[in-house]
Amino acid sequence: MMLVLLLLFIFLSPFSSSSAQICHPDDESALLAFKNSFSNPSALPSWDLKFHCCNWYGVQCNETTNDVIGLDIASVDLNGTIPPSISKFKHLQYLRLHKMPNLVGKIPPEIGELPLLTDLVISWTNISGPVPHFLAKLTNLRYLILSFNRLSGSIPPSLPTLAYLYAIDLSRNHLTGPIPESFGHFPETAGVDLSHNMLSGNLPASLANVNFSQIDISRNSLSGDASVLFGKGKITSSIVISRNKFEFDFSKVSFMESLDVLDISHNKIYGSIPPQITDAVYLQFLNVSYNKLCGKIPTGWKLRYRSESWDNTSFFHNQCLCGIPLDPCK
Repeated sequence: MMLVLLLLFIFLSPFSSSSAQICHPDDESALLAFKNSFSNPSALPSWDLKFHCCNWYGVQCNETTNDVIGLDIASVDLNGTIPPSISKFKHLQYLRLHKMPNLVGKIPPEIGELPLLTDLVISWTNISGPVPHFLAKLTNLRYLILSFNRLSGSIPPSLPTLAYLYAIDLSRNHLTGPIPESFGHFPETAGVDLSHNMLSGNLPASLANVNFSQIDISRNSLSGDASVLFGKGKITSSIVISRNKFEFDFSKVSFMESLDVLDISHNKIYGSIPPQITDAVYLQFLNVSYNKLCGKIPTGWKLRYRSESWDNTSFFHNQCLCGIPLDPCK
């Protein structure tokens, strides 16, 4: 969810285009085939031959070639599945289908036949089935957002082979199984959100190799050692691993200065809170509650963008933490 909010500015409104543009006839036919594949095509009233199709809702055309390069369809109540005709948009770079509750079925293999696609967003729909392996064919993909759907099965280990992938969000689905070991081979600074699924198993040690920009794997059934996500030399800004079954010694963790969100709550994490955490000067949200932590809470925080002190909710329900804002140490 956090990753979606961070990237939302990219997809805030439908594409607009110049009234002077006349889209390519092949794209016009493809758009009509897309529209008429649904049982209620009237939900797209602007998709009418009285208008140039570059001016249709959610359609973006290249200003030089007039090829359709973007489809951004949001909050349109189309009934049906993503049609195979989607593959006819050979120049498509952006595809966003968002808040379409009557969009059902599986992600069709024809989406894997869009070689120029850089941004794929299918979110808040009733799309089901697996996260397809053929998405690894989209070698130019930068953003893969498949959140708030009904996807199930395991995560394809082939996804990290996408060399330009900057963000992947598979949150709020029904995914099961472990996080693939191949996720330790993501491109540098990738952002990952796998939260609110049913993932299980130990985190792969290979994740220590990745300098994630942010990572959210909360609300799963993951276990083992999540300390691989930390490291003083990394540039991660957000680590959210709450509501899992992680069990590791927190006192051995080192913190990146760039960290601004840390939530490890509702796990079985033990040890003490390292004093070095106070060097995380950009920290704005902290929750280590509901664990097995002991010892004195560090003091001398050097927070640059948070004026108020941490309250007890950041630390309570641990085994024997003490000190401000909890009870004094004995």
